Amino acid sequence: MMIDKVLTEARPLLEGRKIRDAVIGISLIALELDNGNVGVSYVLREGLRAGCSIFPYGQKLIGQDAWDVAQWAVQGAENLQRGIGVAVLTAASHSLELADVDTAENPFGLEVTENDTVGMVGYIAPVAAQLSKTAKEMIIFDQGISQCGGAYGAVVPVEEQVRLLPKCDIVVLSGTTFINGTIDGLLEMCANAREVMIMGASTPMFPSAFRGTKVTVLAGSWWKSECKTEIFKTISLAGGTRHLSDYSIKKTVRAQ
Repeated sequence: MMIDKVLTEARPLLEGRKIRDAVIGISLIALELDNGNVGVSYVLREGLRAGCSIFPYGQKLIGQDAWDVAQWAVQGAENLQRGIGVAVLTAASHSLELADVDTAENPFGLEVTENDTVGMVGYIAPVAAQLSKTAKEMIIFDQGISQCGGAYGAVVPVEEQVRLLPKCDIVVLSGTTFINGTIDGLLEMCANAREVMIMGASTPMFPSAFRGTKVTVLAGSWWKSECKTEIFKTISLAGGTRHLSDYSIKKTVRAQ
């Protein structure tokens, strides 16, 4: 699985590290490693069980071995525990040196033409608006919106992915596809795409893990360690990535 390749690349950066601090909000998760790196991932709350005191592992995070917690990205019991594992991976990637490919002429390093059909799995409104300016057609899927609704415009039912994604020239996948375990199946549907970009706060920025796959671009975020207090406070008050924009370092890199 793709997440196993990511874990292999992240392991040297995590062995011997500990979780120094953590916050689990209603929209986002943030973790701080003992080297000061901060990682963030999304909370896929639509699929979580109801009830009180049903996520006991959250109370035991501080001081745990970072590599052990990172493996929750695979071994986690549900989306919240897997999301915590992914947050550790996003923190670990901040120790890498990555060169940006984002330019004014080609946002995210992508050349989108008027003949292109763009598919997006996980609705990221600003990116959809930006790519729609050039593309012939934009097809958007979002499981959370399909299940719960939301004032984000029309999305195509996720059941249509298997039919429509193979018709897309460019596909944008949310990093949350690592949390809910759909990444591998979605990549199989992108067989005809010339570009596949994984993006969002939950994107594990390890380009070497994606060599030889359909993934060509990673567009995620690093987080300013000196703003850890502000990041954690915002997340604790149900803030989302839009509220954290002042504390993020946007990164877009080639995965090939």
